[in-house]
Amino acid sequence: MAVKPLNVVAVTGSAYLPSRTLVLVEALLAELGSRLALQSRIINLGDIARPLGAALSRDELPAEVEQELQAIESADLLIAAAPVYRGSFPGHFKHLFDLVGVDALVDKPVLLAATGGSERHALVLDHQLRPLFSFLQALTLPIGVYASNTDFENYVITSKLLKERVRLAADRAAPLFAAHQKRLVA
Repeated sequence: MAVKPLNVVAVTGSAYLPSRTLVLVEALLAELGSRLALQSRIINLGDIARPLGAALSRDELPAEVEQELQAIESADLLIAAAPVYRGSFPGHFKHLFDLVGVDALVDKPVLLAATGGSERHALVLDHQLRPLFSFLQALTLPIGVYASNTDFENYVITSKLLKERVRLAADRAAPLFAAHQKRLVA
């Protein structure tokens, strides 16, 4: 019997490519995908930042941005990953979640991730991202993943500790979605 794929939507808050935030999201999706049957979608903020920023309310959004919001709202698991600029996540990232339906993320599991220039930004997970998603009544997973520039070389994760943290996040998240676990073939 086929396992129904888990609908995972990952939002990367970087406006630029290449992006360490995107590399981190791809690593998280790969680790989750090794444990769970996934259907994944990545929403790159850079692809929608300009039309998103021009909208003051959801009814002003173009259709392509509205589709991204609907994808976020219908996800079984949301990965919210943001780069840290000047001590916080980007304003467009916050604006995107300001336009999500007020009750759309209630009880939705969210895996938090962030990237920054140094380790001193690591608290963004608990001091900024977690409160944002708590306000939206989402269920933030206990383990988030933070990566600094030194964890990458040419947009490839080279840090053994970061790779272990990504694996640990997937290990801790997978049991929450037991119905989507991949079956081992004997």
